[in-house]
Formats: sequence, structure tokens, C-alpha cells
Amino acid sequence: MSRLFTVDENHEISCYTENTRNGFRHIGILFENGIEIARTKINYLNRTWERYEYETIVEKLKEYLTKQ
Repeated sequence: MSRLFTVDENHEISCYTENTRNGFRHIGILFENGIEIARTKINYLNRTWERYEYETIVEKLKEYLTKQ
């Protein structure tokens, strides 16, 4: 499963999920004009969840943009 989020006219975030031994992880890739500029991941145990899909990973990458 993957999703693409538009941050603004120059930035997009692509997110996808991978299974792990103890749960799953969300991986997010930040693109600026189609070029990858950052990548991050967050690991979750099977008993954890997010209210909105990919919310935490998207916020983490948006923070990266504001610190540049």
C-alpha cells in the first residue's frame, strides 16, 4: 500500500508500508521537483496504530522542510 501527498507546488511525499518481524514500518520519501531530498521511516509494533494513515511520517518530513 502506498500514497502520495502533495505538500505544495514543488514538494510531494510518497509513503508506503513494509511488514517487519514484530509489526510494520512506514517509510516516507520527500521529493522536491521530482528529485528525492529526504527519506525517513517509523517502526510500529503490531499493537500500535495511527488514527490517520501516514500522519506521523508526513509531519516528520514537513518538519524537515521547515528546518532547511
